[in-house]
Amino acid sequence: MRTGRPKAELVLSEEERAALERYARRGTVAQQLGLRARIVMRCAAGLDNKTVAHELGIWPVTVGKWRQRFVAQRLDGLLDEPRPGTPRKISDEQVEQVVIRTLETTPKGATHWSTREMAKRAGISRMAVSRIWRAFGLRPHRSETFKLSTDAQLVEKVCAIL
Repeated sequence: MRTGRPKAELVLSEEERAALERYARRGTVAQQLGLRARIVMRCAAGLDNKTVAHELGIWPVTVGKWRQRFVAQRLDGLLDEPRPGTPRKISDEQVEQVVIRTLETTPKGATHWSTREMAKRAGISRMAVSRIWRAFGLRPHRSETFKLSTDAQLVEKVCAIL
């Protein structure tokens, strides 16, 4: 007679089995997802949690967790759930406006945007502007084209230098 908590019955369809085998074998899949796929495939083969845990070098509680999540949510249950944290304060619209303004306009009296000037115009912090520019690969201070100075006394200064 068996003791302990009853295990959830785990039966795989052909599509699920193929997907799990891909996850377990593919090198580009996150290691965690590959391990979860191996757990589910061994459980579907009829092994108990302790045996699967021993074979894979993990805790039996971990095997039970992923068995239950797979039975409840199928393949979607193997993916990571959203983690808690502070919600985003910058909307997608604000990000879009920063990118558009950076690419299509220049500030008055300057040749390119600075993080401080853009932050002032967009109403967000300069670090947020810096993160947005880095994410999109924008470098307004490194232009590949020649920019003429907007200085009103440019001609006099050039003549004085020459």
